[in-house]
Amino acid sequence: MKILKPIFKLIAPLLIVLATVTSCTTKKEVVYFQNAKNSETIVDTDTFNAKLKIGDILNIYISTLDLTVTKPYNLVQSTGTLSTAVDYLIDPDGTIDYPVLGKIKLIGLTIEEAKDVFKKKFEDGKLLKNPVVIIRIKNFKISVLGQVNSPGVYPISGERVSILEALASAGDLSITARRDNILVIRDFNGSKTYTRIDLTSKEVFNSPVYFLTQNDVVYVEPNTKGISAGSGDTRIGLLASLLGLVVAVGVLINQ
Repeated sequence: MKILKPIFKLIAPLLIVLATVTSCTTKKEVVYFQNAKNSETIVDTDTFNAKLKIGDILNIYISTLDLTVTKPYNLVQSTGTLSTAVDYLIDPDGTIDYPVLGKIKLIGLTIEEAKDVFKKKFEDGKLLKNPVVIIRIKNFKISVLGQVNSPGVYPISGERVSILEALASAGDLSITARRDNILVIRDFNGSKTYTRIDLTSKEVFNSPVYFLTQNDVVYVEPNTKGISAGSGDTRIGLLASLLGLVVAVGVLINQ
């Protein structure tokens, strides 16, 4: 028993230090928006609108009070008994080839701006009166890679998505993820931009990549310190094991 007492005295302080370091480090590294004050109000100045890119696949539907006159503009393709609307691909020259209207340049336009282009062509050519133009991006998707719980490619049903929504779709960041240096890779017509974002700060809402565009890639890098020291369930398991060891040694000492 004389041998066990010094061992017990050695392990107990180490256990206390481990518990303290683990709890402090974990909170500092994983909490989002740490500098947001209680009851603080941030005015939304968002003016983001996704812009059309080369390779975008568009579904375009034209409507008027007289639907018979819009048939030439709403082409369908048949596969067996199933008929679907024809989609339009933005070519490398930034245009689509549209029935009757011919080549229309859409690259770099927002959806609303693209609608205005169509309306102007219909009205200037006296082809349709007061047309309603509906445009949807069919291949809007984002990729989330790295230290998230469900990495993968995620289709987006609307025309914009925030980085928080994207990460939520991927099951949120894992406990081993670095939250202050997330990389967003954006491709616009052959030119790539690399922007980093810090989720631990409220300034994330002012980032130019807070709203993602179609085909953006979000990469979450690992927190190497957390991995080397153990994290999440690993650290909890280690803590529990050491607690068990201390209790066992204490029992033996008291016998």
